[in-house]
This record gives sequence, structure tokens and C-alpha cells, in this order.
Amino acid sequence: MVAEDILLDIKGLVIEATSYPPGEPPRNVTLVHGVDLRLQRGKVLGLIGESGAGKSTIGLSAMAYGRGGVRLTGGTIHLNGREIRLASARDLRSLRGREVTYVSQSAAASFNPARRILEQVIETSLSHGLMTRTEAEARAKALFAKLGLPNPDSFGNRYPHQVSGGQLQRAMTAMALCPKPDLVIFDEPTTALDVTTQIDVLAAIKEAIRDTGVAALYITHDLAVVAQVADEIMVLRHGRMVELGETGQIIHAPTQDYTRALVSVRSLDHKEKPPAAPILQVQNITARYRGTNFDVLKNVTVDLPPGQTLAVVGESGSGKSTLARAITGLLPPGAGRITFAGRTLSADLAGRTKDDLREIQMIYQMADTAMNPRQTVGTIIGRPLEFYFGLKGAERDRRVQDLLDQIEMGKGFAERYPAELSGGQKQRVCIARALAADPKLIICDEVTSALDPLVADGILKLLLNLQARAGVAYLFITHDLATVRAIADKIAVMYKGAVVRYGQKSDVLAPPFDDYTDLLLSSVPEMAQGWLERVIAHRKMESAGN
Repeated sequence: MVAEDILLDIKGLVIEATSYPPGEPPRNVTLVHGVDLRLQRGKVLGLIGESGAGKSTIGLSAMAYGRGGVRLTGGTIHLNGREIRLASARDLRSLRGREVTYVSQSAAASFNPARRILEQVIETSLSHGLMTRTEAEARAKALFAKLGLPNPDSFGNRYPHQVSGGQLQRAMTAMALCPKPDLVIFDEPTTALDVTTQIDVLAAIKEAIRDTGVAALYITHDLAVVAQVADEIMVLRHGRMVELGETGQIIHAPTQDYTRALVSVRSLDHKEKPPAAPILQVQNITARYRGTNFDVLKNVTVDLPPGQTLAVVGESGSGKSTLARAITGLLPPGAGRITFAGRTLSADLAGRTKDDLREIQMIYQMADTAMNPRQTVGTIIGRPLEFYFGLKGAERDRRVQDLLDQIEMGKGFAERYPAELSGGQKQRVCIARALAADPKLIICDEVTSALDPLVADGILKLLLNLQARAGVAYLFITHDLATVRAIADKIAVMYKGAVVRYGQKSDVLAPPFDDYTDLLLSSVPEMAQGWLERVIAHRKMESAGN
């Protein structure tokens, strides 16, 4: 590797932070332990690993930045041949947004909602004096076109809330590329998107990298995604490098056990159960939100036998979570009826009995916002035990511990607060809280979509084990067909509020497919180089999100 070709050279990087445990004195924690990294001009290095591996922390160090009190305490960081770790604040301001730019996971949280998109895309180019306003606007519009955004000449006149999530993520990529940087840091840019939308964003990013010749660090927890864009992949765990190699070697011939686990994480497959009499029947449900004049559910009919899983699949806006709201009584349907355990449920939550409420429980996508941060795990799980069964004191504590054992967390967690748990542990606590009510049906709303693949794999295995022991039925809402294969007995595919394909898993996943089901199935990333180009070439329709 010729020295002139090296854009970024990191040696012995050490990154620390200060932890403030409740009731204990502050202590220093090492987040990154002596990592080395080299990146050539025009190349893409993928940084992969689960949450807490140090991916984003290392990525941000390429602009000598540590967020949230993180400190770069050791090693050297050379960008364009000069050391930047100890550079002055003035030099760093000149560097950031000129030589190196950043694309975050959540574009919606990164844009100013009160300013038009074009103004924000060209802001950095103007503030650094890299080009005139006319030149910056022309470059932004050219990038909008290159990234596949609609009406590129007028797209920038919109406000962030007036475009879809996939379009906004591409606009943020345009913002990063507009100043013509040498390096772009992509921090999970497609993780928050539907698989169908993710394809378009991923393809746009890959094409823009190729056409502009920019180098990139691509941070993700999904090995199948990074395999589509990276020349090399670095696998990280607990702030240390596990393995580094060319993309083909990492996905086909990994040398480390942890890398092999990442490669095989999508292999979970669930043998479907035979058809049986249903415990839940949703019949011809039509619903709309108050104050609107259009239906968000259109004549939906599905059923679910006891002890089985119905996967409701579709992209954002297809009506999946709205169906869950109708079943739970949070959104009374305008037409149709819902039958559960042989009785017709009241359309409105207020009209349902205590047993109706107890027997249908829900687990939410974001465990962080589904738990009171000021309550301990024991209090959170104990609340339904008190409310539904009147358990108190030692009897309640014993049942809480029993539930913690069921979710494979064991002793020592009842007194912890949510902030002291990992993402996977938080979701397990939410599962335990739902189980505490002794339900017959649990509605799982995207419960694994915010988790790393290895952690999500553990949650799916836990749900299957609990179902085998307790006989509980799951209505499992997701946009990920890999998850469907791992857990479902029946599948309902939803598109724009209607069910477009429905039946046993083996039937729904067998050809011939309607165009939308074909789009969903083909959009699940595969661990193979060149997969992205093959999918784009053969797709029959566009995602509704685009």
C-alpha cells in the first residue's frame, strides 16, 4: 500500500469515558482498546459489531470527535498525512465538513424541521467558502438526481417532514457529499428503514461513492448490508478488533468464532404448525383515525390459532401497527368484528373486561420508551402481578424472580433500573412484563427491529421457547422476512391498509408471488457480494416508501 494512497491511518487508538453508576463514585471506562485502522483513498471499510462494540466511537474518531463526554486518550489519528487527535479547535472546525463528513442513523433527528432541505444541504459548503451559492445549489441538485430523489430541481424546496424516511436519508447523504470531502462516515444509514426502502438508499449510497471517488467508513451491525458496499470489513467486539479482511474472505471464510456467529445469525428457521381452530378472529375490519377521511385498514380478515404465530408483514404505513391497535381496542374499527377465545370483543378499550385486557398483552418496538426509567425491573414486572392477581410482598417477589428466570436473566436484575440494562435485556424485561399477566395472546410490534442481529436472534429463540412452554399465541408485526421465517406459522402480507397475501407460511412463501410479496422477499439482504445489483435489476415494483 503506497503511502500517498493512505487517507486515514489510526494506530493504537484508545478511547475512554467516565461512568457514573448509581450510588457509586465515578469511574473511568475504556471503550476502545488500542485499535489500528488504515483506509485508502476511494475505498470503503465496513465497521461491524453489536451495540457497544465501539463502531460509532471509532468512526467518529476519524474527525477527532468524541460525543457524550467520550475522550480520545491514546494513539495517533492521521488524516491526509497530518495528526488530528491533538489538533486545535480551530483546525478541527476547518476539517469537519470540509475533509470529512458524517451521515447519522436518524436523518429525521438530524435535520432542522424549520428550514428547507436545500438550505441545510448546502450550508456546510457555504460556511467553509468552498463554492458560491449558485455552485452549491447546482451541486446539491446534481446529487439529488444521482441519489434518485424525485424532481431534483425542486426537491430541496421541501421541508424535512414533507418527504419519506428513505428520501430524507438520501438527502442527508447529499449533504455529506456536497462539500466534496475526502472521507464520509456512514453511521448505520439504513438501519431505521424498511427493507424495501433500505435497498434504494443502499444502492444510491453505493453509486454515489463509486461516482465521486470518496472514501468511506460504513458502520453497521448487519454483515449482509455492509457486504454490498465495503471493500474490506473490520469486525469489532467490546472495543477490540476481532478480525480484519477483504469482504469476500470475511463472509465466506471467517477465521474467528465471533465472526462466524455473525455470518450464521440468519440461519434460524421455525417449522410451522398445522392449521387449527382459531383463538383470534379478525373479520372484515375497516378503520380510520379520528379527523381523517380515508381508511387506514381496509376489510382486513385474519385469524390465529392458540399456541401459534401469525406474522403481519409489510413496510411502514402498510397498516400493521394499526391492526394491532384495532385488536387491542385502542382504535375502534368502523366496520367488522373481532372475536377472541369464543367471545366478541368490544370495539372500544373502555368496553372490555379485565380478563379481556389481561389475556391480550403487547410488547413494543422501543423498550426504552415502554418502561418507566424511575422504576426498578422488579417494580415494572410486578405491576401486572398486583393489578391482575393481587400479588404482594414476598409472593409477588417470588413470581417476579420466576419470570426473570423464564427470560434467562436470573438473579441480580430485579433491583436494577432500565438505564443499567442492555437493549436486549430491556426487551426481555418487556417480555416478562407481558408474561406476568398470563396472557393467551401477545402482540409483538417490531420487537427485534431495533436490536443487533445476534441479540435479536436470542430474543426470537426466547419467544419460541416460551411459546412451547406456555402455549401463548403471538401476533408478530415486522417488516423483516428473515424474522418471519424464523418464527411464523401463518403470514399476512399488508400493503396500503389491505391484506394482499395470507395463509400458512409454506404457502405464502411459495411462488408464484404477487409483485409486492416478491418485492418484500427479494429485499431481505443476503450474505453475498453482488446481491444488491441483482435485486435492483429484477424488481417488478417500487416501494411505497419511495
